[in-house]
Amino acid sequence: MAKQTGDSYDGSQIQVLEGLEPVRKRPGMYIGSTGYDGVHHLIKEIADNSIDEAIAGHATRVDVTILDDGGITITDDGRGIPVDKHPKTGLSTLETVLTVLHAGGKFGGGGYKVSSGLHGVGSSVVNALSTKLIAEVVKKGELYRIEFERGATIMPLKKLGKTDRPTGTTVTFYPDPTIFKETVEFDYKWVVNYLRHQAYLTKGVFTSVVDNRTAERQAFYFEGGIQSYVKHLNVGKEILAEAPFYVERQVEDSMVEVAIQYNDSYLETVKPFANNVLTPDGGTHLVGFRSALTRTINDYARKASLLKEKEDNLTGDDIREGLTAIILVKLPDPQFEGQTKNKLGNPEVRRYVEQVMNEYFAYYLDENPDVAKKIVNKALLAARARKAARAARDNVLRKGALDGMGLPGKLWDCSSKKPDDSEIYIVEGNSAAGSAKEGRDSKTQAILPLRGKVLNTERARLDKMFANKEIVAMIQAFGVGIGESFDINGLRYHKIVIMTDADVDGSHIATLLLTFFFRYMKEVVEGGYVYLAKPPLYSINKGQSKTYVYDEVELDKELNKLIEAKKARGTNIDPEEDRVKQAGVTISRFKGLGEMDAEQLWETTMNPENRVLIQVNVEDAEEADAIFSRLMGDEVSMRRSFIQARAKEADLEELDV
Repeated sequence: MAKQTGDSYDGSQIQVLEGLEPVRKRPGMYIGSTGYDGVHHLIKEIADNSIDEAIAGHATRVDVTILDDGGITITDDGRGIPVDKHPKTGLSTLETVLTVLHAGGKFGGGGYKVSSGLHGVGSSVVNALSTKLIAEVVKKGELYRIEFERGATIMPLKKLGKTDRPTGTTVTFYPDPTIFKETVEFDYKWVVNYLRHQAYLTKGVFTSVVDNRTAERQAFYFEGGIQSYVKHLNVGKEILAEAPFYVERQVEDSMVEVAIQYNDSYLETVKPFANNVLTPDGGTHLVGFRSALTRTINDYARKASLLKEKEDNLTGDDIREGLTAIILVKLPDPQFEGQTKNKLGNPEVRRYVEQVMNEYFAYYLDENPDVAKKIVNKALLAARARKAARAARDNVLRKGALDGMGLPGKLWDCSSKKPDDSEIYIVEGNSAAGSAKEGRDSKTQAILPLRGKVLNTERARLDKMFANKEIVAMIQAFGVGIGESFDINGLRYHKIVIMTDADVDGSHIATLLLTFFFRYMKEVVEGGYVYLAKPPLYSINKGQSKTYVYDEVELDKELNKLIEAKKARGTNIDPEEDRVKQAGVTISRFKGLGEMDAEQLWETTMNPENRVLIQVNVEDAEEADAIFSRLMGDEVSMRRSFIQARAKEADLEELDV
């Protein structure tokens, strides 16, 4: 390729972005997204500053108001952002914080010993990405106010006079729709969840939200802090001890806080936080916690003769079965890995957490022998089940089957070997599976038929699952393995489509399958690979043409459209006739997938051009966990309450009542 000549390239072509221009030019670099998540990240950037005031002991409450004009107001009773002249910028400190990147009280030693903010760009970024931002500060009973438009100061700092509040900061902002093109509407539920978690993690702080659009409001205050949090996570589960283990100790310049409560489930729920920031990928604090927990329980089991001399030590997986724990460390200089702060990297924190756990959890076990015995016995049962599961896997499945090398005999596979192009339909019933096999695109669509309702995996260990043919068939087909052999990289299909009848039995089967995915293949759900097919309920037939609709509302809309079209053509409509006759059509209702022939099933539910697929995702894993425990667990009273509370929402026709 010949080198091009004649193009000028000099200093005039190099852009220098000043002030907050870089943020507006590349917002994704600062907040990760300009969609729903980005809009709500703005709330977090401002509210986290208020929470940092509470962590530092200078604030007792954080109040959020969603305004009916599209804005949001966040208020705290902290010290108030300083309003004096900043020595370097010559502006007020308040204006500096809101207009200069990397200006804040979290870099030096005097502002905050501990904070959730790391990069110090939060407030100025929110200002840059808002059409309007108003900041009010109260210092010694005097109210100050400053206003901005898209990051530019339009009203300099002004002293407004006396107020009843002694101190505090209030920030009101409006996300810029030219930046957030997808939405600028705040989600009340997101704000509720955020404030609930902050109240759990900062014991003694009061948080509240009011939605002026709907008059909804909620407030949170947890004197017990993370002790209350673990109790919340265990709602609906049978616990081994009423009072959680709890410790809070300072080690050097850091604070370690841990709460533990075991339940009788087979799953582990551990949430590690650093300076109130959830670190889903763990880090040194989680490593230290797990190491100390395993060592301490094994030492106790030996000392109490609950573990025989010739028996192997319990593994970490055995010990963590049924564990619910919150680990919260607060440190002056957190080293998060990456802008997303998913993992804590400070090496010294592992030692801090191990030191606290080794000493105080050992005391707890010694002082509560009945609870300690329950924990050890549960771990011993888990160890036996683990060995049984390994034996069952070796006995039931031929070597390599769980790694995708062997496939179930009843799988009608697709010819494509590219996961991106391949999808698998999980279909209940021989009739529907037969139609799906005949109607599918065999190049990209695989069919796995299931018989009846699959095992409820909410209350089943792996050894029981390996004895269930339907569960084993799915594990073999997907290629990711399960338990200790799970590897998301082995996934053979990037669309796993659950296709069941649009009735109560179909919904139950879908729920059982989702329980399996959520509990034992969560990464498959989190990766966006699981879908629910939505078959139509009705076919509107007019001559040779057919229109498929998916619910009653859509049916009404289609009938109205046909009736209005006839009226527009001057056709007389008899108001006494029912609406189907007025529209001049016949309606067929599908009772199940088995009633559809191959052509209908392809046309309505499997053809990528026409089908409706609902992607399953986990926006709030905590809420999902609670719902699965409530609906699929052993607590009948909670399930009954859930059903009674939603009885009025049920569609009686859909239930065939």
